[in-house]
Amino acid sequence: MSSANAWREATTLTLPVMFGYLPLGAAFGILAVEVGMPIWAALLMSLLIYAGAGQFLAVALLAAGAGLVEVAVATLMLNSRHLFYGLSLLKRFKGAGWRKPYLIFSLTDETYSLLTTLPPERARDHALALRLGLLNQAWWVIGSLAGALIGTALTFDSRGIEFALTALFIVLTLEQARRLRQALPFVIALATGVAALLLLPDRHLLLGAIAAASLVLLVHYRFQAPARSGEGHS
Repeated sequence: MSSANAWREATTLTLPVMFGYLPLGAAFGILAVEVGMPIWAALLMSLLIYAGAGQFLAVALLAAGAGLVEVAVATLMLNSRHLFYGLSLLKRFKGAGWRKPYLIFSLTDETYSLLTTLPPERARDHALALRLGLLNQAWWVIGSLAGALIGTALTFDSRGIEFALTALFIVLTLEQARRLRQALPFVIALATGVAALLLLPDRHLLLGAIAAASLVLLVHYRFQAPARSGEGHS
């Protein structure tokens, strides 16, 4: 397949992602400019971080006065699902050579979906995987740049824009609830969140709530694991 045809194929495959990334990237660019971030910084985030929801989260937290530690921990927790994506693609990325670092970096939800739905004969086509990753990031970067430019050129009423963080967490929570269908993690999150709100200062609230929820879940898993093991041997 010629280079032009190869890129044409990859472009066709990424069209559904493009229709989502352009408006979402634009929304991020507008939000970033609205909270005082320069255009170059918004563009740099999309080039070097490229985390989608993580970028929305980081911008909203920074605008709310959160520290870098809180932003880093919250972003890590939000994007921890990518660890499992990567583990499931270890064999597929084997032999990717110089492409492998970028394939790992560009593994967003949408790119993962494209890679895992390729026909079996193309599953280990690392060149195709690289093109898909590059094009998907290009759509996000173009959208981010367009949004930042629009946000700079036009005047928006930004009142209430801080609710973007709350809305983001609501959507993510509903999506996780739909997938997990288990009440316990959300009960723990609610309880630790309320406790942190009552007991901790604002600057440590988010970090404290995340740490407490993670600790409770780990303790629960530690005590549940022997019980499941005993059931398996009974």
